[in-house]
Amino acid sequence: MDLFDDLPEPKQTPVPVSAQQKSTREEEEEEEEVKEEEEKSLKRKREDAERHADKKEEEEEEKEEIKKVCREGLPVLRGYVAARRGEREEMQDDHVMLPDMSSCMSALPCQVSRVSYFAVFDGHGGARASRFAAEHLHHNLAKKFPSGETENLDKLVKKCLLDTFRQTDEDFLRKASSQKPVWKDGSTATCVLVVDDMVYVANLGDSRAVLCRMEAAGGGGGGGGVGGQRKVVTLALNKEHNPTIYEERMRIQRAGGTVRDGRVLGVLEVSRSIGDGQYKRCGVISTPDLRRCQLTANDRFIILACDGLFKVFSADEAVKFVLNVLQEGSVEKRSGVTEEEVRFEAACQQLASEAVRRGCADNVTVILVSISF
Repeated sequence: MDLFDDLPEPKQTPVPVSAQQKSTREEEEEEEEVKEEEEKSLKRKREDAERHADKKEEEEEEKEEIKKVCREGLPVLRGYVAARRGEREEMQDDHVMLPDMSSCMSALPCQVSRVSYFAVFDGHGGARASRFAAEHLHHNLAKKFPSGETENLDKLVKKCLLDTFRQTDEDFLRKASSQKPVWKDGSTATCVLVVDDMVYVANLGDSRAVLCRMEAAGGGGGGGGVGGQRKVVTLALNKEHNPTIYEERMRIQRAGGTVRDGRVLGVLEVSRSIGDGQYKRCGVISTPDLRRCQLTANDRFIILACDGLFKVFSADEAVKFVLNVLQEGSVEKRSGVTEEEVRFEAACQQLASEAVRRGCADNVTVILVSISF
């Protein structure tokens, strides 16, 4: 006898249809709630993004407005250039004038409205180093120039200039050493970088930059003095580098070089330069001397020139020569050019020509930068 005969067979209790429908409906409601939450979240993100974009746009507009206001108080700079070959067989000087460098730069620091760049390069041993520096130095400068939110802009600009000169020198030496025969060219470099109203001068070698400032006869910086008289002040904006200067000579001697007849190894006339690969082991370096000066409403112009000019002109003489031309009575009027521009152009050309007339046999390159507020 089977012990389990009397036990009923197990029966499945069917789930009521209404319960299944209820379960499905709950799942659908939950899915709808999740979708609604996701849509709300996306909407919030979109709104936040739009608010952020609007805020950023407002900030950019505010910065542009600030820059516009700043720009209105900035000095207006115009560059004029004159170049003479002199008695040399080849023109080994080069130059660059960029009254507005913004076209070379991706972005400027927030507090800066304008950057201007003027440079003279005096080549020796050939024109390749001066040409290379003229073509590449300002591009290296543009790449390394600070941008965005910056603190201590002055320190960053100076570091940028030091890095730029080192990079340009290294690039040229790399190219020069790959040639057959190896290039032995070198070049001085004197660069005037104007950041809004602050002038930075970076210099290698013996080219010079001088500023003409008109001060009150009593020595103050503001008024016109007694009877409106003003005195001319010539400010040297850079220090020259030649082997006869004590610090330069000591560095060359410590590096194992010698100074004979005022030249490195009796040959090279400058103690800092771009290129000159064969003299780099003798203490000739590419680290520029850096100076800065803030422009004022009393400033009239900057003369930036190679040593060809200053062999026959002192800095004071050059400034007074330019002032005399600017103050001459009549000028030839030209269409689309202001009288002041005609005068500055004439002053620049006459200064270079006078250097040749005075017996300078070297190349002469002069950049004259007018300053007006």
